[in-house]
Amino acid sequence: MISAAHIVVHTKNAEADRAFFRDVLGFESVDAGHGWLIFALPPGEAAFHPSDENGAHELYFICEDLKSEMASLAKRDVKCSEVQEARWGSITRIWLPGGGSVGLYQPKHPLAIGLK
Repeated sequence: MISAAHIVVHTKNAEADRAFFRDVLGFESVDAGHGWLIFALPPGEAAFHPSDENGAHELYFICEDLKSEMASLAKRDVKCSEVQEARWGSITRIWLPGGGSVGLYQPKHPLAIGLK
């Protein structure tokens, strides 16, 4: 039986992005050895979108109030992109110290989180 999911974020500066997840976003972690942190994340869901290529994956965090969350992140010197409105939600990108980004959105659709 599948019991959980493990997400891998590829980055050019893993140390900086690990520190960001730990110190700025406040995610708890365990050390899997040699400083390799594995983070506990909020509940999640998975969606499958059509694409011309296989293997590209994205990480989005969900929030209830995007503007408030962006204001909270700005107080911690976190840079976000402009908000884009889509049929499925209001979306921004959070820039990571390693040069990449993760998505943050306020959904306009029902959530699968909590379904059994």
